[in-house]
Amino acid sequence: MRIQGKDLMRKHFFGYLLYLNAILAGAQTPDLVRLEYTIIPENNAGIQTSRYRAVLNAPMKLSEKSNYLVIGAEYNRYDFNINRPLPFEYKTLERLHIIDLNLGYTFKWNQDWRFIAAITPRLASNFELGIENNDFRLNTSAAFMKERKDIDKPYRFVIGLSYNSATGLPFPLPLLNFNKRFHPNWSYSVGVPRWDFKYHSTDNKHVTQAALFLDGYFVNIQNDILLPNDNIGTSISLSALVSALGYQYKFTNEISIYGLVGYSLVQEGLIRDGSRNRAFILNNEGNIYLRTGFKIGIF
Repeated sequence: MRIQGKDLMRKHFFGYLLYLNAILAGAQTPDLVRLEYTIIPENNAGIQTSRYRAVLNAPMKLSEKSNYLVIGAEYNRYDFNINRPLPFEYKTLERLHIIDLNLGYTFKWNQDWRFIAAITPRLASNFELGIENNDFRLNTSAAFMKERKDIDKPYRFVIGLSYNSATGLPFPLPLLNFNKRFHPNWSYSVGVPRWDFKYHSTDNKHVTQAALFLDGYFVNIQNDILLPNDNIGTSISLSALVSALGYQYKFTNEISIYGLVGYSLVQEGLIRDGSRNRAFILNNEGNIYLRTGFKIGIF
């Protein structure tokens, strides 16, 4: 199904905003180590999606004033099982890769605030022909964080800006998160790209949560795809707004395993043309969303 006209673009403006925010989500993990598996089962669109994710970040203390350099990497692999006929050759879309290299720096700005900056070169492609110029993206972000742990109701507030070259916008987009433990057993977090409400057991080993978050990707397609009506597909993207219930078991305050069961309230899997316009809808059906993983976090 091919999309044409400004009216339809306006009609799908909300989905486009999800796409813009979702591609920022991967650059915001505070984890030292994360191993994760996500599956979106086959739905009426005839597509099943699996994602394998690995994250490794290594902080290095630079001075006694708590200045740190963080070097790391993240790898995401998407596997697709397409069980419906499509009016074009899609074999080159069945496996996609995203590789990030992370370089961050953080220091105490003053007594209350910490400054955090990061630059993340990215390769996002199906890599059919090795590496091409269009596979390369660049993400940058800068933020201030205020955190109080030594009070009855501890909180953490992060505010900043993030620029992602995949958006096609010549300006940065906001980063925002506020997390508060307002009761010994309850906490909440609001912001972009995630909102959640959590119950913590008295021994702090068991955490259950209700969450609403954005997920997605933007990946270059090597060997451009000839679509119906002679349109050319040059990239593929997914944007999803997911509502989920989750459980986390903490071995220590930093080391845990977790699982999520949810549903994508809004979902758009698209092939885009050279101007990043919608050229073909692959999947716009809501679907079950399952995720499990292991992590060593900072907080």
